[in-house]
This record gives sequence, structure tokens and C-alpha cells, in this order.
Amino acid sequence: MDSEPTSRIIKGDCIEQMALLPAKSVDLIFADPPYNLQLNGDLTRPEGKTVDAVDDAWDHFDSFAAYDEFTRNWLAQARRVLKDNGALWVIGSYHNIFRVGTAVQDAGLWILNDVVWRKSNPMPNFKGTRFTNAHETLIWAAKSDKARYTFNYHAMKAMNDDLQMRSDWLIPICNGAERAKVDGAKAHPTQKPEALLYRILAACSVPGAVVLDPFMGSGTTGAVARRLGRSFIGMEREQGYIDVAQARIDAVEPLPADALEVSQGRRAQPKVPFGTLVENGFINPGTVLTDPRRRWQARVRADGSLAIGRETGSIHKLGALVQKAPSCNGWTFWHTEKGGTLQPLDALRDAYRSRAAAH
Repeated sequence: MDSEPTSRIIKGDCIEQMALLPAKSVDLIFADPPYNLQLNGDLTRPEGKTVDAVDDAWDHFDSFAAYDEFTRNWLAQARRVLKDNGALWVIGSYHNIFRVGTAVQDAGLWILNDVVWRKSNPMPNFKGTRFTNAHETLIWAAKSDKARYTFNYHAMKAMNDDLQMRSDWLIPICNGAERAKVDGAKAHPTQKPEALLYRILAACSVPGAVVLDPFMGSGTTGAVARRLGRSFIGMEREQGYIDVAQARIDAVEPLPADALEVSQGRRAQPKVPFGTLVENGFINPGTVLTDPRRRWQARVRADGSLAIGRETGSIHKLGALVQKAPSCNGWTFWHTEKGGTLQPLDALRDAYRSRAAAH
């Protein structure tokens, strides 16, 4: 088991168990609640074999009203234990996700995206009376409309070949060696693929974050959390599922710390004032700067300000002034010249950051 004291599976009803957790103690919640499929009779394949569908007691509710009450109750506890800058992901199908979405908003959570998990290998519709159910829907919500939630945008872009990650995700359903089994049969009817949880945790958490799964099932969330250096709390009522989840999690080898680093945007980098480059000798007072088209020239002063004639100011103020623009990014506008080649001040800032990181 993970050495982190917060990494554990708790046996019991999730509403009761979440009520025992401290308020604002969880960074991220992934919830895969019962879908309330309300299946009537067995489904059969064309050759007559029974489809291994979800017919477990935990997925049965007496009415939509009973399901809605259950949803409101677990969401109320989830919101209570979620940190103000935390986020909730909840997954469902057409059977329940619209009812869950209403409850999410009624609970005061702020929906950021709905994400479609498009299954590359869905189970066919054996009756042939409807379209094949080839997707499930995830709701991503922050605790409020003003929450400063975690979103590793640049990591998701890097994961998607430097293209902005879209809200439709093509991921295979869980099968093959990844599918947990007991005596040759599926250990859990709705086991989610690890790739799905990998993307969610990589997008919306950082190493060391506490991830809560109120409906732990076969343990996919815990397994991925352990692999990615996150702590986790899983809740599950069925001992059989707990045994499967524990075995899966114990078998995971956590990634080394240096492998957990992800791409960051420039806003996440340490701030470096232009004057820091001057005082550290990366650019000397008296150096003449120019714009990329060599229309204007400015001289660097000892305090890191620039001068053009009688006008003085920061690299940003002087850049805006000469262009008659409301604002200017002086790091990319002003350039130094070396050997007839221009390079932006941003390149000098990167060089300074690299040296500072090396020391």
C-alpha cells in the first residue's frame, strides 16, 4: 500500500464516510456513481448468449426520485470535503448524467466542461433497435464560478501533439490484460480504463494532491493515483471489490519524481524583472535595443529602465509608447543585436532562468 497516510480504501457507504472527512480536505474528486440503468430482463447476443450487463443490486433504485435524492446527498458531502480550489469529475451515461448534471448545478458547483468519452471499441447494440451506445459523458466542475482550480493546460497540449486538447476523448473501453478478473470472470461490470483516469489526474491535479473516489469499485482511480504520485481515498461498500482494488493498487510501481514533471506555460515560470538581467550582467547599461523591424531604438539605463530621447520607462511602457498602443510585451518587442542577428529579450530571460535553475 502507498506509504502516504491519506492513501487508503475505506469500507462503507460513501455518504456516511465522506461525512467523517474534514471539510476542504480533498483536491480532486472522481465519481463514477451508479448509473441507475433500470434494465428489464436479460440482454442476449444474436447467437443467444447472455450479455454481461450491469444488474447488480447497487445499481437499482426504486424510482427516479430516490436516485435524485441519493445524488443530491453524495454531492453535498463531496462539495463539503472539496477544497475551494478543487474540482469534481463525475461520469455517467444517458440513463443518469442529465439528472446528475442538474444536481451538480443545484449543489452550487460550477460546470467547466462536459467531456465526451468516445469509445473506440464499444459493445454493439445486439437488439438492433437503437444506435450503438458508443460514448459516456463526464462533467468537470469547480467548487464555484470564482474558484482557482488546477488545469495543466500545457501538459494536455503536449499530450495531444502540441494541439489544444479537445473535449471529445477517443479512448478504448477496458479490456484485455487491464480488465480485473476473479475466477476468469469480470471483477466489476463497469471498470473504467486507466487511460481515462490518467488524463483526468494529469490535467487537474499535481503530485501530492489528494484524490477522492467515493465509488471506488475495482480501484482504477487508486491505481492511477499511485502511479502518478497522488494520494487517494477510495470508498467502497462491497468487500469483494475492495479486495480486487487493493491487489491492483499494491501491484502498481509509482513513477519516479522526475518523471512526474509536466509542461508549464510561461506564467508558471519564476518572474524575472528586466532589472535582474542588468544587475546580473546578462545585458549591460548603455546597450541599444531595437524592435524586430528596426524602426525604434532605446538605450538601457543602469536601473533597468529604457530611454528614448527624453522619454523613459520600463521595457513595456516604452514599447507601448513608440507604437501608440495601449500595452506592449517588452520581452518580445525589444531585441538585442549580436553579429547582425536580433534576439528578443525573452531569450536572455530564458538564459538567466536556466542558469538560476542550475544553481
